[in-house]
Amino acid sequence: MTGLGRTARLLSVPVSAAALGVEGLARRLAGQDAEQVRRDVRARRIARTREVLAGSRGGAMKAGQLLSAIEALLPADPDRSWHQAMTSLQDEATGVPWPQARSVLEADLGPSWRELFAEFDPQPAAAASIGQVHRARWRDGSPAGREVAVKIQYPGVRESILTDLRLLAAGGRVVGLVARGLALPAILAELRSRLLEELDYTREALHQKAFHAIYVTDAEACAEAVVPAVVHATGRVLVQDWLDGEPLAQVATTASQADRDRIGLAYQRFLLSGPARVGLLHTDPHPGNFRRMPDGRLGVLDFGSCLALPGGLPVGFGRLIAALNAGEDVSEGAGDGTAASDERVLSALREYGLLRPGVELEVSTLRDYLSPFGEPARRERFTYSTAWLREQFSQVNDPRNPEFAVGLKLSIPPEQLFTFRVWLGIVGVLSQLGATVPVRSELHRWLPGFE
Repeated sequence: MTGLGRTARLLSVPVSAAALGVEGLARRLAGQDAEQVRRDVRARRIARTREVLAGSRGGAMKAGQLLSAIEALLPADPDRSWHQAMTSLQDEATGVPWPQARSVLEADLGPSWRELFAEFDPQPAAAASIGQVHRARWRDGSPAGREVAVKIQYPGVRESILTDLRLLAAGGRVVGLVARGLALPAILAELRSRLLEELDYTREALHQKAFHAIYVTDAEACAEAVVPAVVHATGRVLVQDWLDGEPLAQVATTASQADRDRIGLAYQRFLLSGPARVGLLHTDPHPGNFRRMPDGRLGVLDFGSCLALPGGLPVGFGRLIAALNAGEDVSEGAGDGTAASDERVLSALREYGLLRPGVELEVSTLRDYLSPFGEPARRERFTYSTAWLREQFSQVNDPRNPEFAVGLKLSIPPEQLFTFRVWLGIVGVLSQLGATVPVRSELHRWLPGFE
């Protein structure tokens, strides 16, 4: 798809939405049932949005995957249609035809690439935002070969991502979904850097090898999660052990409460513990990157987006949450309402670079604004739910609510954008799972500054 064609396709989403809005109004004025018209228009809008994002790949599809991880940021969704459409993006994305994928194999593995494999299925097993996966058997000297997943990057995806970033720069609305009041040029520079890093599969292989080394040697880590071994890697081709398992979106609807609690804890701990265990933060919490293995462990599939944090998670965030929760009752009941020292909270905000210079802020309102982080952190165990999460974000995104203005006064440093994405992703996925997990003990263990 050419740059102009891609731009036109992405712009067709708001154009189509506007046209459907006009059509819906006309149908209601003509006497059709208003509720039926709204359901029909919404279904068609969802279908069009999903179709465009799934076929676009690159940065646009990444935006849709982010929404799937943070369900409360989706439009009003009484029957979870938006949620189902967004979570299906990674597992049902449109790949490229086999001749295009084969051209990448020939360029990166050489014209005799086929001799490296005992078997190779030209039909993609999965397709995502920047590449597709094929099932194969790598020649390793054994009679049958080694069962592997071959991740092949789409030709031209770099140009597609750059086009998407230019569109984001023009509109800026997708960035506004992550956090309000950010300096757009700095954020886009960080987003551009991270997305382009994901295009280097040799870099992804190094991240994956670092995680794999821990998750096959550390007894506790090995009992919790599985990281497939890297077999071979080039800039655009990554060969790794094949990993079976059930996607988390499916776990959320079919598994027992005990299984959802168990996999939820493993998911939370994997993301929180990365900096301490490996020196890396896995920054793509999209549920499609995680599986429940047949033995009950968490399987992790994608390491393209990782942030080096050799010193552990940021101390400032831990201190901020601790300051906000100071004086609160941490039992399973409600807090006693005792507020933390305003000065301590504001000091933590300034230390972490979250408060704009010269801005005055009501700490009690800030506590409400950050309740998706703070409320679970006040509990030894917390039960997440989509209803709870939607209530939190409906308050934050309602201009009539005083918490709405808090977002305009905060400033997330661009280099920490993906750190916040992980925090929101954890909360969002645990809410989808409806999981009950320990929180305070995990934060004490993995989050520096949370005392």
